[in-house]
Amino acid sequence: MLCSLVLNGQPQTPDLLERTAPWWSFTKTVLAATALSLVHDGLIGLDDPILDQPFTLRQLLRHEAGLADYGELAELHAAVTNSESAWSVDEMMQRLDGTRLRYPPGTGWHYSNVGYLLIGRLIERLTDLTLDDAVSQRVLTPLDLPNVRFAKTREDLQTARLGSFSNYDPAWVYHGLLIGPISQAAVFLDRLLRGDLLSTTLLLEMQTARTLGGPIPGRPWITPGYGLGVMQGSIEGGHSLCGHTGCGPGSAIAVYRICDGDSSACCAAFEAGTSEGAVEAFVVGQLIQALPSNLTGRSS
Repeated sequence: MLCSLVLNGQPQTPDLLERTAPWWSFTKTVLAATALSLVHDGLIGLDDPILDQPFTLRQLLRHEAGLADYGELAELHAAVTNSESAWSVDEMMQRLDGTRLRYPPGTGWHYSNVGYLLIGRLIERLTDLTLDDAVSQRVLTPLDLPNVRFAKTREDLQTARLGSFSNYDPAWVYHGLLIGPISQAAVFLDRLLRGDLLSTTLLLEMQTARTLGGPIPGRPWITPGYGLGVMQGSIEGGHSLCGHTGCGPGSAIAVYRICDGDSSACCAAFEAGTSEGAVEAFVVGQLIQALPSNLTGRSS
């Protein structure tokens, strides 16, 4: 298990020799931070309708826009297993019937990678930059994360621990797939949530979650929820976990932060051949060990 910890803003794991790993859906948190930087600069409002669409930026970020998810396509998973090249966006959307809303925006919830594809396009339109440049200029450079980038080719993933899926085409991740050291994933989330990029108001908006039911078997959540690009909810001990889990062919990543009083701990972990629940459980265990006095009971 590749693992990195940040305690009270101080990285505990040097990343100089750390291997690159795919960030999978933790990329969504980076895209959400980029989109919220546009809100901060007044280029768009959270509740403004997206051009020519019936949903808002907030609804896209929180998976409430009514969109389907291409992960539902069995033929996509078969193509990935066969190491095929990714379909074009147009072909994927045609196969998915991706422009058809499954429910009126704001009335339901359904995890949608398509929604984050549209967020990427919105970022490009409002900044007049490529997604790579916009994310770099607005998030990665301000937070001093020089070794994070988008994977473009199969060769970009050759150093990642993908097991039998080492020939994976990153273009299958239609909203873009960030790769970088696990330590920089932990540093990114810690710096983001402590306020190094966004205002307190926007961070509160980001962490205001739609509750998605009760405990999930095999996962640490007691009350799982989803905010603006973050998974947010309570875990055992009454603490709130904020971050994101991601998985792709053959591996999983989890990056989460806990705060307790004046103390904070952020942990990122990546492993090949494991499940989302397993990597989440590992991260929660690391966070509990990091703040033993706070997580085993408060002093009066």
